[in-house]
Amino acid sequence: MFGDNRTAMRRMYTESWRKLQERHPMTPLEQLIASVIHQHPEYHRLVEKGESSAARDYLPEGGETNPYLHMGMHISLREQFGSDRPPGIARLYRQLLTKLGDPHETEHRMMECLGRTLWEAQREGTMPNEQAYLECVRALCRN
Repeated sequence: MFGDNRTAMRRMYTESWRKLQERHPMTPLEQLIASVIHQHPEYHRLVEKGESSAARDYLPEGGETNPYLHMGMHISLREQFGSDRPPGIARLYRQLLTKLGDPHETEHRMMECLGRTLWEAQREGTMPNEQAYLECVRALCRN
């Protein structure tokens, strides 16, 4: 989304949120980021802190959820739906949305599949298995 510079990526969240609050013109990407932040009031203060939260590590070993990872997964999913990449993901999203009736909850459910797929790829040192990812989402639609 923004490269591999963690601080620069996190700064983009702060800047997008600031622009929304101050009603400044925004790029489509900034609008997307701000809309995800808006849906997560529990992260508003954190994003507003800027550099102090951007530099922090969020460790699962300490029972912490990384808010930037969480919001980034929402953004990744929305980019997948918009581009239908991997092919078929947009249709599966619509099916699951019809079943659940809530876009935010639908994304949260799909995040489980995306997270598992990314974790497995990282663990195995391979590209993410798109077919396994799609099958995981299909299972959500069936169950």
